[in-house]
Amino acid sequence: MLFLSTPAFPQDAASDKDNPFRSTTYPLPRFVTIASGEAYVRAGPGTKYPIQWVYKRSGLPVEITLEFDHWRKIRDFEGQVGWIHKSLLSGRRNAMVQSNDTVSLFRKPELDSRLIALLEPNVIVQIEECDALWCNVEASGYKGWITKENLWGVYPNEIIED
Repeated sequence: MLFLSTPAFPQDAASDKDNPFRSTTYPLPRFVTIASGEAYVRAGPGTKYPIQWVYKRSGLPVEITLEFDHWRKIRDFEGQVGWIHKSLLSGRRNAMVQSNDTVSLFRKPELDSRLIALLEPNVIVQIEECDALWCNVEASGYKGWITKENLWGVYPNEIIED
């Protein structure tokens, strides 16, 4: 899978080589998912920091905003911020339906296309690809296209190619 994007806060990886909050050359910020069914989020980057809360939903999208050694500072869809060990994260791209109502999943990336399903708020979808306005996703066995504006877990200008 190929990801093409311009992060919200572009970083020059070459100038970050001495930055203590850069452990990889991946872009910051970036979206990833919770890989474990139980993931501890801490107040700081290390086990000496207290646990703030525990995620119990594997596949939940989160945004990495900083890196420190093996720790990642993340933000979730509710705006909660904390530190998590990188082993509890996956590069698999998922998104969450962000809406106050059900959202339409279409056969093609067109509003007049055939309706496949209605997705409830906070449903997690697996991203297959995204163009400028639409994402091809899979949720509970249903595959189709959803407008990007209804997803949390993909940037507005991000292109994801299969």
